[in-house]
Amino acid sequence: MFTKKLLTLGAALLSLSFSASAQQMASCCARPAANLSASATEAFAMLATNKDFSGGHDAPLPFVYEGAGKEITFKTPDGSTGKGFEIKSAKSSNKYLFVIHEWWGLNDYIKKEAATFAAEMPDVNVIAVDLYDGKIATTPEEAGKYMGEVKTERAVAILKGAQMYAGPKAQFASIGWCFGGGWSLQEALLGGKQTVGCVMYYGMPEKDVAKLKTLNSDVLGIFASQDKWINPEVVAQFKKDMTAAGKSVTIESYDADHAFANPSNPKYKKDDAAKAHAHALAYLRGRFKSKS
Repeated sequence: MFTKKLLTLGAALLSLSFSASAQQMASCCARPAANLSASATEAFAMLATNKDFSGGHDAPLPFVYEGAGKEITFKTPDGSTGKGFEIKSAKSSNKYLFVIHEWWGLNDYIKKEAATFAAEMPDVNVIAVDLYDGKIATTPEEAGKYMGEVKTERAVAILKGAQMYAGPKAQFASIGWCFGGGWSLQEALLGGKQTVGCVMYYGMPEKDVAKLKTLNSDVLGIFASQDKWINPEVVAQFKKDMTAAGKSVTIESYDADHAFANPSNPKYKKDDAAKAHAHALAYLRGRFKSKS
């Protein structure tokens, strides 16, 4: 009798454990309800507490950017101000590329990425948008903390503020990595008819088909087949959702791991990163009708 009770208790505990794990997985990966409040980005932010995710990101190597560009501030619709790093086009232009940082924040690596695109598309203004309100992480623990603290409403206000800064006649395209990859897609959605393009690197896709239907552009999605979080199943579902929304998406999958395009990451793959960048650049030039 005692043994039978122990077996029954053990089965019950196992059931509870499995249920908790299933709920945690569902909360990260389940299709959201009708509420469109950037639930995809919130799901990605939950990875801040995942030790495997944090452990897969070594602290960035020291780097100081000393090129062109300036820090900017702009008004945000929530009554505050936002921050960014801007490199203006060589000639007056209404084309704006919004660069959205990884979970580290708007550090000098992101400024260098912004400068690279500015040099490759001299007729496009480039703004690296700061969704951390000035905070920059130097350790995975700090990065996880800052990413987990991002409030959807505030991030949306910052992106809208950047759009207001660019002006009502501007054309928008966006690019982002990891945390910024998901927000690049959200930026494209927020841009409405002014959006002409979107590149997202291994970021959490929007799962709400009704919201995807409002996209004014196609999307270039760059993913890694070895990614444990934005895995091939997540990518396949995104492709299905875009098809259901009547929107075009080009999926590029590399035999690499998450953050393979980050030169400060130990899983960096130089050749794949170069190919992905070339494809992203060609895509953005095409959407902006940019002259190299």
